[in-house]
Amino acid sequence: MHTGGPPPPNFHKSSYSATANDCVEVADLPSAVAVRDSQNPGLGHLEVPAAEWTALLLAASQP
Repeated sequence: MHTGGPPPPNFHKSSYSATANDCVEVADLPSAVAVRDSQNPGLGHLEVPAAEWTALLLAASQP
């Protein structure tokens, strides 16, 4: 049960992950992205500013 404060992030796996178990999960936050280990979600998450996350994805998609 959630008892106040901001709602917990809604994490999801990338569509590129398919059924693999060794993935990261991401969740959109108001001005950032939360990233966590899908095998150990209870260990918490890392918050990355939205602009930096976008830059990382653009850089990773370049040939």
